[in-house]
Amino acid sequence: MPDYSASNELGGTKQAIASTYKTLLGLSVSSAVALRRPRIFDVIFGVEGTPSDQAIVWDASRTTTVGTGTSATPNPIDTADPAALTVATANLTVEPTVTASSNLLPAAVNQRATIRWVPTPGKELVIPATNLAGIAFRAKSSGYVGFANVTAMFNE
Repeated sequence: MPDYSASNELGGTKQAIASTYKTLLGLSVSSAVALRRPRIFDVIFGVEGTPSDQAIVWDASRTTTVGTGTSATPNPIDTADPAALTVATANLTVEPTVTASSNLLPAAVNQRATIRWVPTPGKELVIPATNLAGIAFRAKSSGYVGFANVTAMFNE
């Protein structure tokens, strides 16, 4: 299976973190292209602003719509691999529809910390092969109002 990397650094204007969730990156499948079951095997969350002692809640939740943001073409990790069929959307201005109680990676941490999540092999986050199904990588904070970054690596 080919491996890919997508990040909210790939396009669009970053949205400031607020007290409600802001989606930094969405990955989804589309029947307009092909239905696959992407497996997310590495996620990195971090802030790019001057750190202080504020908490940020990071999250990965299931979605049923894409939302509105900038199309971000995932990069193949091996340049010999074909283009990804998974759709990536960066720096969303309109949130996707998040499935209730679907938090897959909720983590509240100090803003100074960067988080990297790497699952045990075979325990990756899987997006179902259903049109517009996806996973939104989000952040919120009651004190930090700067920008944040997320990178997700996945295979198809």
